[in-house]
Formats: sequence, structure tokens, C-alpha cells
Amino acid sequence: MIEITARAGAYRKGLLAAVGRLSAEEAAVLADLERNGLQVPQLHDVLCGGHVLVDDPALYEEWRSARGSRERLSSHHRDVDKSLYPDIGMRGQVVREKLHGRTAQGTWVQLEKTPAAFGERKLPTLNDLRHLADYVVYRVTRSNVGPWGLSRMTERRPMYLSPALAVPTSLTPPVARSLTRALRRIEEDDDATAVSQDLAPRFPPPDRLDLTGELGRALTGRAGRGLFGNSEVWVTETPSRIAASILRARPEPPPEADEWLERGAA
Repeated sequence: MIEITARAGAYRKGLLAAVGRLSAEEAAVLADLERNGLQVPQLHDVLCGGHVLVDDPALYEEWRSARGSRERLSSHHRDVDKSLYPDIGMRGQVVREKLHGRTAQGTWVQLEKTPAAFGERKLPTLNDLRHLADYVVYRVTRSNVGPWGLSRMTERRPMYLSPALAVPTSLTPPVARSLTRALRRIEEDDDATAVSQDLAPRFPPPDRLDLTGELGRALTGRAGRGLFGNSEVWVTETPSRIAASILRARPEPPPEADEWLERGAA
């Protein structure tokens, strides 16, 4: 998902290199957001620090128990009892500083460029000063400062994700072209493997100019939700060598058949 969205839009340098060091805990956060309706274009705002509200309170406890998570102070959602639901931070190569907490009805999450560790009986660190600088940028630009850019999705204007909502979102031209090429490649592979080589050219698939329309943007129901909406997409795996050798082997007649043939000839 990150590699696809990185082909369109502006990011700070080093994003793709950081993806190569993505931890399982970071991947789980992004996968949970996708499961709750995050689309590829929306991932841009998440990586750039957009404030996200997820209609799923169970995510708070799941992310809280992840390895490397720790309690942290923040100024977000002060109406929630922080003694019962403290804000939780987690560092990573891609998320830099993932900060999440509870809302009255669900879970909120935001990626920060610089972690902060303000608290009682603790002297400010260099990261705290950098966090203050990011706050100044926020006050000037009215945009959150995320690990890979700026986002206008702030706490006052958040991104809302819910598995029960359908919010169609158009794809940017570079992402649409990339997905179209991938779908055509998958379709061509299916044509060659689903039937015999002789029959495949006789029954070509319908010629569609815009394959991305099948990814959920133009469909009803859960149209536009998740990475590929409600489309059914498969990737054909390489056939098993063992299975191929068995299928190519010439079957030998059973011993009973030889005896039966000898008796018939006699």
C-alpha cells in the first residue's frame, strides 16, 4: 500500500527505504486501518500526520498491548478519562511516533514526526524541543506535522473510518494507471491458466477501458471501502513442482490388469 501511494503525492525523502524496515507492530496498525475502510489515497494523510478516528474501541486495547507501546502524555481528546484510558505511543521506522488513544465511541490515532516525553520530574530533551518546533509549524500552517509530510486532517477536521460506511474516493491518475496494469497482468495470467492454451484465445475477456472501475469506486454497497473496495482479486501462485511431476508422470497399469489381459488372451 505504501509503495503504491508513494508513486503519487509528495513525501519527505526516505519513505521507501523505511518501508524495508517496517516492523510487524507498524504493519498491524496500517492493516487495522485498511480493515476499517482506509483507502490507498487516504494513506497519504495518515503518513503525513492526519488525525484519524476509527469507529472501533477494541483497537485501543489491541494497539496498547503491542510490543514497544508505552503510556504518553498528549493534548488530544481531553474529554476522555486519561487515568482510565491513557494515551499510548509507539516508535517505528515508518510511523516514527504512533500516538493513539480512546474516544467516547472508538479509537483515535495520529503519526508524529517527533516523539515528545513531557511529564513531571523530567527535564526536556532534544526531541521535546523538536516537538515544540513541530507545534509552531502546526500553528502557522494549521496542518499536522507527520513523519512524511503535512496534513490538513487535524483533530478539529479528522479523517473518519468506519467499516459500516461507504465513502467512494477517486483515484489519482498515477495510482489508477498502476492498478490497471496490475489487473491486466492478473487477467492475462488467469486466461492462460484457467483453460487450455487452445481455448483461451477463442474466448477473450471483455474489453474494458477502465479496469479501476471494478475496484469498488463505481459499485454499490461497500463501494470504495478498503484497498480494493468490494472487488474480488486473486493472484495466481506458481504451481507446485511436486504436483506438476505427478501430473506429467505416465501412469503404470496395475498388476491385476496384466493378469486379466493374460487370461483373456488364453
